[in-house]
Amino acid sequence: LIFINILKRTSMQFQSNTTMTQILDALFAIYAERVPDVRKITAAMVRKGMVASQSEIINDHIAFRTMGVPNLGIASFEKIFLAHGYQRMEFYHFEAKKLDAYWFAPPTSDLPRVFISELKVDQLSEPTQKIIRSYTDTVTADPVDHLNVNDATAVATYFQTPLWELPSLEDYELLLAESEYAAWVIYNRYYLNHYTISVHDLPKPYNQLESFNSFLKEIGIQLNTSGGEIKISGDQLLRQTSSVANTVRASFANQESKVIAGSYVEFAERSPLPEFADLPAAELRREHRREGFETANADRIFESTFISQLKK
Repeated sequence: LIFINILKRTSMQFQSNTTMTQILDALFAIYAERVPDVRKITAAMVRKGMVASQSEIINDHIAFRTMGVPNLGIASFEKIFLAHGYQRMEFYHFEAKKLDAYWFAPPTSDLPRVFISELKVDQLSEPTQKIIRSYTDTVTADPVDHLNVNDATAVATYFQTPLWELPSLEDYELLLAESEYAAWVIYNRYYLNHYTISVHDLPKPYNQLESFNSFLKEIGIQLNTSGGEIKISGDQLLRQTSSVANTVRASFANQESKVIAGSYVEFAERSPLPEFADLPAAELRREHRREGFETANADRIFESTFISQLKK
């Protein structure tokens, strides 16, 4: 199981048969097929000796995008993770992109954090709202309320099942002109937006983003340069890099097609909190490092799927 192996620390016993890990594994299987960079990066890490196998890569977090409309959005989506012991944490707002988000802390340290964002549809122009609602208004009840969240197969199927009709290319491009996030969600729906390699858990010198980014560029991974290759939090303790999204050939309604942005990979480096700065590296655990996220960092990472990055 690819995703479970990625999450598992070799020094921990991981319950790979839990409902949550089965759900994550199913999500990752689809994601890895759609994002060739995933296996390319892992294979190169093995060749470089950073890890012996995927089982040694620690996943910092996974992220999803949603539409903030009735019966959908964070209020619906979070129910799946809350049911499996995740806890909602800090709120984030992205003024220019018209997005809200929360991150969710996992019940056990071997599971990834979860970051869920939603588009504030009612803040968009009337024509754009009309296009979005022409699709999402067909969802007349919260679909998660009718989902057995303890059935891993049912949940995995839900993530891969369209909740609205396949958009037309015309509608996609009209959304793209005002909100690239809206266009991404209207087509990609609940596909995993990205997973995140925990760089600080790697051996020196690759446990710092400068060295890891050099490695990524050496193997031909294009990096998101919005705000610089490394996005740094105000306290300097959270540093993030992301790849530019791999593209997919999307099939739209009326048998039209277009190459569009798919998903990408992120890389996070979390430094120890000041009170734990003197701990030996071997003793550092997740709780000793900077938690949560940073609005300014995330704002730039969203642009990994934007045309400005794809067309560099």
